[in-house]
Amino acid sequence: MHNLAFKAAEASHCAAEQGRFWEMHDRMMADQGALGAPESYAESLNLDIPQFKNCLDADRYAESVRRDMTQAGKLGVNGTPSFVLTRTNPEDPSKVRGIQLLKGAQPFSNFKQALDRSLADIGQ
Repeated sequence: MHNLAFKAAEASHCAAEQGRFWEMHDRMMADQGALGAPESYAESLNLDIPQFKNCLDADRYAESVRRDMTQAGKLGVNGTPSFVLTRTNPEDPSKVRGIQLLKGAQPFSNFKQALDRSLADIGQ
């Protein structure tokens, strides 16, 4: 994991407070190898910098990011992009089944194959 990845995840949440989650996400993901300080991305998006820094410095979303990372680890997700395909249980929609993990950039044919497998399992 990139040494700034955790703070970058927090920064996305802080940007979301100002309605700019996806813009922050896209800027940081554009060149992951050259990921910089989150404040520089916030400035380029014209965010309210004091509000953004207050959010980031307070670690407001640290626990949420830790939970997400723990859940991702349990599923075998250890990088981006990763895709988790699941089906909900009709008796209890909070439960999922048929988990399939696709790691890395994948061609459409791999997604189609995974979705076809999932749809075939429904008929059983």
